[in-house]
Amino acid sequence: RFRGFNDNWTAPVINAPSERMNPLGVHLDDEKRGVDSDLERVWRSNDCDAGVSEAIVLSLTAGRSFATVWGDPDDEETPVVTFERPDQAIIEYGDRGQRIAGLRLWRDDKYEYAVVDMGDFLWKFQRNALARDGRLRSGLVLPATALGGWEPREVRGEEWPLPNPMREVCMVELANHSLLDRDNPLSDIDGVIAMQDAINLTWAYLMNALDYASLPQRVVTGTEVPKIPVLDENGQVKGHRPLELDTLIKERILWIPGQNAKIAEWSAASLDVFSAVIERAVEHIAAQTRTPPHYLIGKIQNVSAEALTAAETGLVAKTRERTTYLSPGIRDIYRLIALAQDNEAKAKAVRSGKVVWDDIQYRALGQKVDALAKLHGMGFPFEWIAEQYGLHPLEVERVVKMREAEKRDTQLDDMIERTELFAKQMTAVGVGVRAGFEPEPMLEAAGIPEIDHTGLLPVTVQSEEKAAGITPAAIPPAPQPDAKPAPMPTMPAGPAKAR
Repeated sequence: RFRGFNDNWTAPVINAPSERMNPLGVHLDDEKRGVDSDLERVWRSNDCDAGVSEAIVLSLTAGRSFATVWGDPDDEETPVVTFERPDQAIIEYGDRGQRIAGLRLWRDDKYEYAVVDMGDFLWKFQRNALARDGRLRSGLVLPATALGGWEPREVRGEEWPLPNPMREVCMVELANHSLLDRDNPLSDIDGVIAMQDAINLTWAYLMNALDYASLPQRVVTGTEVPKIPVLDENGQVKGHRPLELDTLIKERILWIPGQNAKIAEWSAASLDVFSAVIERAVEHIAAQTRTPPHYLIGKIQNVSAEALTAAETGLVAKTRERTTYLSPGIRDIYRLIALAQDNEAKAKAVRSGKVVWDDIQYRALGQKVDALAKLHGMGFPFEWIAEQYGLHPLEVERVVKMREAEKRDTQLDDMIERTELFAKQMTAVGVGVRAGFEPEPMLEAAGIPEIDHTGLLPVTVQSEEKAAGITPAAIPPAPQPDAKPAPMPTMPAGPAKAR
C-alpha cells in the first residue's frame, strides 16, 4: 500500500547550495578586465543559465557533470553548448590533468549513438537500440552478432572521422571536490545516504504501527470464535463456517476460546517515539551537511534576522567552496566558445580570467543597501558597488553609462538654473540703481557677492551690418568681371525748400 513512499531529505541538502550558485560570466585577463559581451551573447543564445543550473545539481549529487561546445554550421559566430549527464559522458585525463579523449552516449527509439572525441578527430558510431549487452527489452539474450554491434555513423555532408577545428577535446567536466583524486569526485550526499535509509526504515515501522497499534484493540476470551451460517439455494441453513481471520484482523479483535467469557481492550500505542527518532536523524543530516535547520525542519518562531544569518553561515561557506571547485569548468566552457569562434586571443584571455558568481548570501534589501552605501562613502567606486549589489556585469556597464548621462544632464540643468537666477538678480539690482539706490547695498540685498566692475559701459553684441545701420538690401552687389562701374550718386546741393 505504501509502495514508492520515501521521505527524501537529500533533496534540500543539494538544492540549498545549488540554488545560490549562479555564474554571471568571466572577467577576461586583458586590459579591460571586463566581461565579454559576445561570449555572454552565445551563453544566452544556448540557454546556458538553465543548463548550467541543472549541471550544478548533478555535480553536487553525482560528483560530476559535463558540457560540450561545438561550432554551428548555420551560424559560425554562435557555437552550440550542451550539457551532459554523468551516466552519458566521460573524459580521460593525462598525467598533468590535460584532457586526452572524451566519450558521449545517447539513444533514441531506434539506435544508440556514441561520439569519441580524440582532440584532432571525432569518431561517430551507432548500434541497434534493441540490443544492450546482447539483451532485448523482453529479457531475451541474443548473441552480439545477431543484432550487430557498434558501426560507423556517417552523416551526409560530413567526413568520417570528422576533423576537430578546435584541435582539442571539446568536452568539459564540472567536477565536485575530489580530495585530490580526480577520477573520483565526491557527492555531497555520500555521507548521509545511510541516515536517509534509517529514516525511511523508521517510517516503515511507523506505517506498520499505524495499521496495528494506533487504534485500541479488543480481546474476547472464554468463548468460541463466531461462525457464519452457510445457506443453501432455498435460504435454509445447511452448516456453519468459521469467521475469516482477515475480518478479525481488520476489526482489531483477538478471540481466545475457553470458559468464562469476557471482553478486554489493548489501548492504542504511542507513535511519538518514531517521530522523535526521525526528527533527531534530520538534525544529524543538517549538522553533517551544513544545511540550516530551518531549511529542513521548517519551524521558525520569533527568530531575528541576525540569528538566521548566523544559522546560514555554514551553508554560505560551503557554497563558496563549491564555486571554487566548479569555476575551472565554467571558465573552460567560455574558452571553448572562443576557440569555436576561431578567436585564440580571447580564448587565452579567458583561460586566466575569473568566473563571476552571483551573491551567495541572502540579505535583507535594506541591510544590503545600507552596507553598500557606507562602503561607497569610504571611497569604493560606484562600479564595484554595483557589482557587489548583484547586478550582471553587462548590466553594471549599462547602469554606469546611464549614471554618467544622468550626471551630465544634472550638471547642465544646474548651470542653466543658476544662470537664469543670476540674470533675475542682476535685473533687480539694475532697477534699484536706476531708482537711486547705491549699487553695493542693492547687490547685498539681491544676494549677489561683491563683484569687481571693469568700469566699462554695457556692450550689446550685434552683427557689423546691424551696428552700421545697413540692411542687406542696401549692400550693392559685387562687380562682375566685364561690367561697367556704376556711376557715383549725386549729392544734393542743399536742403530742399518747403513750398
